[in-house]
Amino acid sequence: MTSRQKGLKKSLVALGMVAGALAVSASNAEAADPIKIGTFLSVTGPASFLGDPELKTLELYIEELNKGGGVLGRQLELVQYDVGVDSKKAITAVKRLVSQDEVDVIIGGSTSGATMAVVPIVEKAEVPFISLAGAVAIVEPVKKWVFKTPHTDKMACGKIFEDLQSRGLTTIALISGTGGFGKSMQGQCTKLAPAYKINIAASESYGPKDTDMTAQLTKIKGVDGIQAVVNTGFGQGPAIVTKNYRQLGMTAPLYQSHGVASKKFIELAGDAAEGVRLPAAALLVADMLPDSDPQKPVVQGYSAAYSDAYGGSVSTFGGHAYDGLQIAVAAMVRAGSTDKEAVRNEIEKTSGYIGTGGVVNMSEKDHLGLDLSAFKMLEIKNGDWSIVK
Repeated sequence: MTSRQKGLKKSLVALGMVAGALAVSASNAEAADPIKIGTFLSVTGPASFLGDPELKTLELYIEELNKGGGVLGRQLELVQYDVGVDSKKAITAVKRLVSQDEVDVIIGGSTSGATMAVVPIVEKAEVPFISLAGAVAIVEPVKKWVFKTPHTDKMACGKIFEDLQSRGLTTIALISGTGGFGKSMQGQCTKLAPAYKINIAASESYGPKDTDMTAQLTKIKGVDGIQAVVNTGFGQGPAIVTKNYRQLGMTAPLYQSHGVASKKFIELAGDAAEGVRLPAAALLVADMLPDSDPQKPVVQGYSAAYSDAYGGSVSTFGGHAYDGLQIAVAAMVRAGSTDKEAVRNEIEKTSGYIGTGGVVNMSEKDHLGLDLSAFKMLEIKNGDWSIVK
């Protein structure tokens, strides 16, 4: 058995979802109409660090499930569209998924902007939709047909503020991307700050095409009393902020969001990333978890399978796709069909699911099912992740 097969088996077994147990038989699966899993992702463009591992993960595990006989005696078929970071392309893709491709469920939406753009479409079409994007607005307020797997920007603010409190830091500055995620997290941090007795003394922003944030950081540096800086954003922007931050000789602690939770950020920021803290899923530190942690076999299994199949390190973004697929498949199995209403109802009943993002307990009032305990606070040391104790 190869390391990839061991990793796949380990992660599936950890979920109690060995492929063979989900299928009636391989021959029946081949004869029946396939279950269509629709997805629209940022596979290319500036958010490809999100969409690329998400697509690879869906392909990897759908292939494995099909080899084991499929689900409900049927094979799975992935119908995917690359939308970059273009919300209009996302709208076109999702309209096609629901009307022409007639998918049974949608797992996708790499960015918050693309996800929010298509919410009205999936709600009207009444198709279960599990988003892979971060903004809390995706699930708050609750929308009947919309769920998500990543931790929210609101949760990221809370985790960062907890860490600031533990360090006795109360006065901060925000620097935020102007995209959907960056704006949303900036707003959430601003709203949440008083509850943690955090004073936001300065707030600056940068555009998605900006290549130098020195001017904004210089303004922040000039404000007296700043004890830490929090960057709400994802993509290349945070790496540029981090480099400029060090170039200006700024020494206050720098925090990033979970939107940069991949080795790509460390590679882009280089030595400037040293000491940066951010909240992230346990997946990034799988081998550092204690054996008693119920997530350990899941995240180790996924990490081994993904790395063996594609090489390189894993990111939390691929993990979000893994969780979305497993939650959707488990809902179909419990429903005993792909009836959209029945599957939606079972997704909403997800309870005790141990995934790469944490332990998920959804309800009619919570279409995410994670709390702050699902986050680890990480610090970059010597070019790698470490867990803040």
